[in-house]
Amino acid sequence: MEKKKSTIEQSMLLCCKLYISESRNNAALDSIVRAARLNPESVIVNKFEDRAYNRARYTLVSYVAHDSTGSAIYSPLQQTVLAMVEAAYEAINLELHSGAHPRLGVVDHISFHPLARASLEEAAWLAKSVASDIGNRLQVPVYLYEAAHPTGKALDTIRRELGYFRPNFMGNQWAGWALPETLPEKPDEGPALVSRARGIAMIGASPWVATYNVPIMSTNVSAARRIARMVSARGGGLPTVQTLGLVHGEDSTEIACMLLEPNRIGADRVQNRIELLAAQEGLDTEKGYFTDFCSPEMIVEKYVKLVSADSEEKRLN
Repeated sequence: MEKKKSTIEQSMLLCCKLYISESRNNAALDSIVRAARLNPESVIVNKFEDRAYNRARYTLVSYVAHDSTGSAIYSPLQQTVLAMVEAAYEAINLELHSGAHPRLGVVDHISFHPLARASLEEAAWLAKSVASDIGNRLQVPVYLYEAAHPTGKALDTIRRELGYFRPNFMGNQWAGWALPETLPEKPDEGPALVSRARGIAMIGASPWVATYNVPIMSTNVSAARRIARMVSARGGGLPTVQTLGLVHGEDSTEIACMLLEPNRIGADRVQNRIELLAAQEGLDTEKGYFTDFCSPEMIVEKYVKLVSADSEEKRLN
């Protein structure tokens, strides 16, 4: 334990963002959080739930330990994430799920990011370890991306190959499982045959990614999609920015943005570009919001505060 504590103090930390296709079933979400709390060495530093999207995200942090050669050999995150994933599969059936955000699985996406003195290679090691657990132990197909993939394949490329961005319900939403049970692309871990109740999972490792959403005061999803495309790097807009134009509730849409290099292209530039394009469509916007902390430094600060508060409470008790 003393060795692990010293590792924590040296700030060799990894972050995991776990995206679950559910936000309306409180009992299911409670069971996932209970599973996370079985290991006190992993800390949930933030969570985000969106009922319109029917999607939740948990941000967890813990340390990574090394052997005598400096190779990563252990992180509490591995067992914590697996326990949360198992709880999600027990409580949620993808065939009964619908929402305004694309997804291909109950556990739709797991991303790992290095914090403080940790490296991208360590985040990739953990991503591949978790992918092996989910693929082989839980028999769920897993696709690896970026630093966890042998050739660094991008997340959006894999998603596009699998039809992630194509709505299959009401023209603008996603419901149930929409792909064949035999997958068109061979997964990196797990079976090629998919359970319609569980779907598939995307797991990868990358430098810090910020998520920033901008509400559009209109139900015109076609306009939102046009704006999203013109903002994105793929559509000739801002470099390192990926976007989705999505329905968000009964009276608005939203531009959901992934900022792959937030220190290069940040939220202010994204906000300004969306406001300009929306005005050209005759639409009003609201100030956007981050769905998680906007920087890795803020994540580390929150983690340290939570760990310190927990240690103080144990000392007093």
